[in-house]
Amino acid sequence: MKLVTILKNDRPSLGVKVEEGVIDIAAALSITPMQNIPTDVMDLINGGDETLSLLNSYISNLDISLDSPYILNEKEVEWGPSVTDPGKIICIGLNYRKHAEETNADYPESPILFNKFNNTLTGNSCNITVPKETDQLDYEVELGIVIGKSAKYISKEGALDYVFGYCTANDLSARDLQFKTNQWLLGKTCDGFSPVGPYLVTADEVSDPNNLSLKTTVNGELRQNSNTSDMIFYCDEIISYISQYMTLNPGDIILTGTPEGVVLGLPEKERAYLQPGDQVTVEIEKLGKLTNTFVSE
Repeated sequence: MKLVTILKNDRPSLGVKVEEGVIDIAAALSITPMQNIPTDVMDLINGGDETLSLLNSYISNLDISLDSPYILNEKEVEWGPSVTDPGKIICIGLNYRKHAEETNADYPESPILFNKFNNTLTGNSCNITVPKETDQLDYEVELGIVIGKSAKYISKEGALDYVFGYCTANDLSARDLQFKTNQWLLGKTCDGFSPVGPYLVTADEVSDPNNLSLKTTVNGELRQNSNTSDMIFYCDEIISYISQYMTLNPGDIILTGTPEGVVLGLPEKERAYLQPGDQVTVEIEKLGKLTNTFVSE
């Protein structure tokens, strides 16, 4: 199932992508009521398999056609982040072999963890402000893992059982702020620096998260083109590793690192960082294209 966050008067509401468009679940419930159907993605994630199954059953019995009053054309959707209120956003640094090589960094011996906050979240087609404090804004296409069940001290072998779904993400990074100190947080946590979406795709639609192509284009020019198979630490390893140190809860997002092709990886004289007016699309196989336009502060 492909889940969508629809913004209505700046408030998030649950949608589901189908062939005909996007089902506005709240609008559908106003016409075809049913008990215990969530209208918020966080309620759906927290409800687990039972709630997801209930939603799937509800949708299968809806009258879905192009003229249904609760079917939205994707072009008409005001998108929100596909996960709206994660308790944690945990990021993995230097997790692709070729990306480590392009930045002249050694392969890490264990996953490098850092964090972002909810102020960084935004959605597909949303404008993102280039902070006035940076002139080195970089893109990073990343696979996002969304946790579906509380996880602590779990094995690598069972780790993917704790995944609710996956999403496309862009771990935007202001390199001059990121390396101002030896802590990366400042360059990673400006407003809007974690667009996620357009969909949250449930785990049953992704048989192998470590065999997905991923790309970035800037103003139509291909910049990143790789596969999640190039990860140093695979998704199951990452989830298991983090769970040894902290409890992962439903709705937590893990951003799993970026492949080669970032601006930082180019020779210094060739680095053209993002500017107001640029349009960036990050895309992951099965998870969809996430596009944002950058504007002046």
